[in-house]
Amino acid sequence: MLFSLRELVQWLGFAQFEIFLHVSALLIFSVLLALKVDGLALGLSWWNVFIPLFAADGLSTYFTTIVTVRLFQDGEKRQAILRLFWILTILSLKFVFEMLLSQKLVEHTKELWFGLIMSPVFILLQLLMIRACRVN
Repeated sequence: MLFSLRELVQWLGFAQFEIFLHVSALLIFSVLLALKVDGLALGLSWWNVFIPLFAADGLSTYFTTIVTVRLFQDGEKRQAILRLFWILTILSLKFVFEMLLSQKLVEHTKELWFGLIMSPVFILLQLLMIRACRVN
């Protein structure tokens, strides 16, 4: 069963524009990843493959800052702070996962084991599970 857009906005805390931004970045990342793995993009490094995801995180942070300032101006300080902390937590966990994964793919280090790389995703899933229970 697929979630409706209203449910995604409610559970994730992102605006519709931000969801579109991250889905678009994921689509571009998937195309670049396929090109890199197939060997068709010879001059493309792993860091360049992850650029759409990093750009989506940066644009989403910028959008969140704008929304927070506007909520403060409207006098909704509690909602602004809660939204700011929630979105920045999600984006920082996502960013740490992307950085660790790209570093593992570039350097092939044994110090970065995949349990460590996936730990921000596990924390994010637990936070989303708690938020889903609180929303309903």
